[in-house]
Amino acid sequence: MSEPCHGDVCITCSDTAVQVTVVRLLDDELAIVQTAAGQEEVSVALVRAQVGDTVLVHAGEAIALVGDRS
Repeated sequence: MSEPCHGDVCITCSDTAVQVTVVRLLDDELAIVQTAAGQEEVSVALVRAQVGDTVLVHAGEAIALVGDRS
């Protein structure tokens, strides 16, 4: 599903949730997000993410929206 990790840690293999920005929505409840290490593909099945939203990601899964859309 995701690209290989870059550097020592990436959002899909670390033990913490990381804030990332949704860059593009894909089919099958997936999205491309911008991380500190570059872009990665993650699942957005648990949140109603839109392009530009900041989401918390853990183990390749967006688990919460961060902030307010208003």
